[in-house]
Amino acid sequence: MANVKLLDTSTINKIAAGEVVERPASVVKELVENAIDAGARRIEIEIQNGGKALIRVTDDGTGMSREDAALSVKRHATSKLSNAADLQRITTLGFRGEALPTIATVSKFTLQTRRAEDELGTKIKIDGGKLQDTHEIGCKVGSTLLVEDLFFNTPARLKFLKSTPTEANKIHDFIVKLALSRPNVAFRFINGNRTALATPGNGNLLDTLSAIYGTELTDSLLTLKHDDDDLKLAGYVTKPNILKSYRGWQTFIINGRVVENRTISKAVDEAYKSLIPKTGFPLAIVIIDVPQSSIDVNVHPQKIELKFDDEGKIFKAVYHAVRQAVEGKDDATEHDLTKVAAAPETPHFEQLDLSKEFQEPPPKKTSKPKKTPKDDFDIEQTLPPVDKSKEVLKPQPKVEPPKKSFELEPIGQVARCYIVAQGGNDLYIVDQHAAHERILFDRLSNYAERIPAQGLLIHRVMKFDSREAELIEKNLSVFAELGFTLEPSGDNEFRLVEVPLDAADTDAENLLRGIISEIFDGVNEADDIAKKFRQAMLATTACKAAIKAGQELNFRQMEILLNELSTTTHPHTCPHGRPTIIKFTADDLAKMFKRT
Repeated sequence: MANVKLLDTSTINKIAAGEVVERPASVVKELVENAIDAGARRIEIEIQNGGKALIRVTDDGTGMSREDAALSVKRHATSKLSNAADLQRITTLGFRGEALPTIATVSKFTLQTRRAEDELGTKIKIDGGKLQDTHEIGCKVGSTLLVEDLFFNTPARLKFLKSTPTEANKIHDFIVKLALSRPNVAFRFINGNRTALATPGNGNLLDTLSAIYGTELTDSLLTLKHDDDDLKLAGYVTKPNILKSYRGWQTFIINGRVVENRTISKAVDEAYKSLIPKTGFPLAIVIIDVPQSSIDVNVHPQKIELKFDDEGKIFKAVYHAVRQAVEGKDDATEHDLTKVAAAPETPHFEQLDLSKEFQEPPPKKTSKPKKTPKDDFDIEQTLPPVDKSKEVLKPQPKVEPPKKSFELEPIGQVARCYIVAQGGNDLYIVDQHAAHERILFDRLSNYAERIPAQGLLIHRVMKFDSREAELIEKNLSVFAELGFTLEPSGDNEFRLVEVPLDAADTDAENLLRGIISEIFDGVNEADDIAKKFRQAMLATTACKAAIKAGQELNFRQMEILLNELSTTTHPHTCPHGRPTIIKFTADDLAKMFKRT
């Protein structure tokens, strides 16, 4: 008996579905791209339960005849190419002829479509790949595709889907990118009976950006432009001070197709190098048109990757266009990138108000001269002052003095950034900023109840995109507990009334936006939001309040810093995970000097 067998059609389709339909966002991608290929100018996407229960895509495209509709749900049936040579000149988003049949294999699928010249439309119903019904129906010109109970017959795939908010966010992110690639198409995204996104479809990319991200962002955009014989580049980037902590708001569009490409990502990163923090990403909309024969879009079943025949040329074009945009402005504030990108200047150490609690008890009076203000830390401004009328605001009293995890004696400071210290026979190098960041974070974490807040004399009105606004609205009480009091003031707008006591007024808005960006991805439930927001807020506040690289310390200051670090819970890393201490044992030093 032969061991090699031909698979049945049902199994083949389910395997194909695993390549094309990875999650609900994959379904939306295929259906919406088909709508664009059909000439749609208005597309509505509706989902329930993150797309797992329902996905409905309605368009005003050309529609299909009864014969074409029946063929469209068969594998490898397509109107977009007829032979292998056509792969070199593909201008449509879809072309494989796999999307509809593979989606229908793993869902309860309904197609309803009509052409303008037909009096009646066609309705086809398929459950798990099995045709249930085909009949004529009265309907509007265009197509409506309904996908219900996705992966109902493939429980293994269903099991590995993420939570409802995460899957919905994946869909939202894709629609945003597609809307940016097609500003002439009006998109409407409905998530759980709520309109989460709507674009005008008037062909103006700036209007589309404004509808998605708000007018505040569009005011900070810089224009990209590069025109070569066979390469045209356009788009927008933001100034170096407008950042998010994830690359998700960077969109790359090649010949009208939204793609992921490492060459373009690297070029953008290199153009901003030294202008922004390593963990930040500017918004970038990079639109490139090249000869179709110079790219290969047939790299991945989901068509999200492509290859260029000259990656170096693409890198140079993107790099120079972005670099020119961020440097080539006449306005002084835009031209001087060191001022735009750098954090607010930190005063010299004698002016930096650190914490009185950071000081050791004052020594008994002796005949020695009094210390100058430089000799000790003073952190009243970086930590909230204790209100004795509210005991809940005090850190929990410790019965025993804190245990030290090490004893270090400062030797000196290198590059006004690192403390060189000795512990026993070992040598230690301590990052002064990371160490102080850990100390402040632990102190702030001791507040078990609401973090002390201060009211703003002039309230700030802040506008967010729809996803951020929804997150804030659902968690106003969480934000308030952490020192940010926000009040709804309009469509996707909130008035910032109070901020944490240790957040400077001038930084409060950027601090809040930065924290929201940091916690947005991967948040599943309200409890997670509260926990992650608190962690991010405390870490960011500690980072901004900590002493900076470039500040000169005297021996007394270094001694106190090392002493406080030794009593923290995790002295070897800062709240963001960077190391605070590097240790060299006597044996390590001996090996380095070849004494062994």
